[in-house]
Amino acid sequence: MLIKNLLERKLYFFVAISITIVITIGSLISINNVIKLPPVHYFDKFLHASAYFLLTLSWLFAFKKRIKLKKKFTLVLIIIFIYGIIIEVLQQSLTTYRQADLYDVFANLGGIIIAYAFFNLIFRRNLE
Repeated sequence: MLIKNLLERKLYFFVAISITIVITIGSLISINNVIKLPPVHYFDKFLHASAYFLLTLSWLFAFKKRIKLKKKFTLVLIIIFIYGIIIEVLQQSLTTYRQADLYDVFANLGGIIIAYAFFNLIFRRNLE
């Protein structure tokens, strides 16, 4: 049982780190020639919210056994939010093909909040 829990926890961390890396790279590279986004107004905001929903869930699962206090749980959410802001700043300062967008930050926050609510409603009570 101990080995199973250890492997499960390592898998959650691997997934969380992988998603973080994919979001970082995807946020900083030029995707104009790679992916054609549908011509739907604000579709990129949906992508932001979805990405940060998955990112938040992955990190909540990675820390699910270690989070006993609500303060620690909240700290994970704050760190993810700050990560999103840092990515926006990096887009503005390191690239010429991307720019920072406050609405992206709001979309990220929406994904984080929805993931937090989803995790609490569906998984949290089963994990304690």
